[in-house]
Amino acid sequence: MNWSGLYNYWIVIALMMTGLYVMISRGNLVKKLVGISLFQTSVFFLYISMGFVADAQVPILTAGVERYSNPLPHVLILTAIVVGVATTAVGLALVVRIKEAYGSIEETDLHRMDNDF
Repeated sequence: MNWSGLYNYWIVIALMMTGLYVMISRGNLVKKLVGISLFQTSVFFLYISMGFVADAQVPILTAGVERYSNPLPHVLILTAIVVGVATTAVGLALVVRIKEAYGSIEETDLHRMDNDF
């Protein structure tokens, strides 16, 4: 098997593991949101890579064309990108409100304050 032709999948794995590591290892809520966004981007790349068909044409019936590419994965990813941007914006708005209410966005500080009550 030729592993060099699968470089896009290696990029997906690297982005996914980096996003997972940032989410788990960091206590800052903004950094956690960045990790979630990295993980989400890797899933987008994975679906786009899986939807690619070599030597395929757009799905318009014409004479002499035998292989067609399905546009559905790409359309779904466009929708997922919009939803991802919206959820990231909501997450950042929540972080701003947490900062205003508690004075910190570090997870350990928030747990300590929560246990004090």
